[in-house]
Amino acid sequence: MKLLAFELATEACSVALWDNGEVRERFEVAPRRHAELALPWADALLAEAGLAKSQLDVIAIGRGPGAFTGVRLAIAVGQGIALALDRPMVAVSTLAALAWQAGEGLVLASIDARMGEVYAGAYRREGDAQTLLAAESVGPPEAVELPGGADSWLAVGTGLAACDGALQSRLARRLARVDAAALPHAADVARLAAMCAARGELLAPEKVEPTYLRNQVALTLAQQQALRDAR
Repeated sequence: MKLLAFELATEACSVALWDNGEVRERFEVAPRRHAELALPWADALLAEAGLAKSQLDVIAIGRGPGAFTGVRLAIAVGQGIALALDRPMVAVSTLAALAWQAGEGLVLASIDARMGEVYAGAYRREGDAQTLLAAESVGPPEAVELPGGADSWLAVGTGLAACDGALQSRLARRLARVDAAALPHAADVARLAAMCAARGELLAPEKVEPTYLRNQVALTLAQQQALRDAR
């Protein structure tokens, strides 16, 4: 199977190519350059692998949560390629892709959602199986809870450093390892998408939808002032 994946939901821009188990990736922290980089990187990866777009079997995207512009861009780019090639798509949670890089065990994945909030998801990974333990959420760091009473969680993502590290500080006694600088990678989107595709979990391009979690895109001026006063 040959699969092209895009992850554009955070300040990191990444594109990956899965070619029967071999993964190639371009990754860069490049705020506001996602639209400029994504398609040229995809073309470069295909050229490196000696593949034509017509040889792709599946197009995968990180569907969020994350930056609204980045999530929409990933879906638009993925749908455009999939529709042009008449190929199916796989939509992978950006939090799930972030959690995957932590390795096996209990994993808390969190992304800075701005406006005093974080996106968070709790997972258990055993080998190639990763299970969501509680619904992904968005809210203030103090609202994030780890399911069950187990300790030794692996924690990854920029949400841990958000709001002066409030989430990491509050859960410190239950965290065995923390990487507060971790960002999601298209390579992990590709790995998860390949497993989904192997199970037949494919979508028509027009059925792919973003995961925003948050309905409110921006704070009002009064809310912004109240947030500044509270800090």
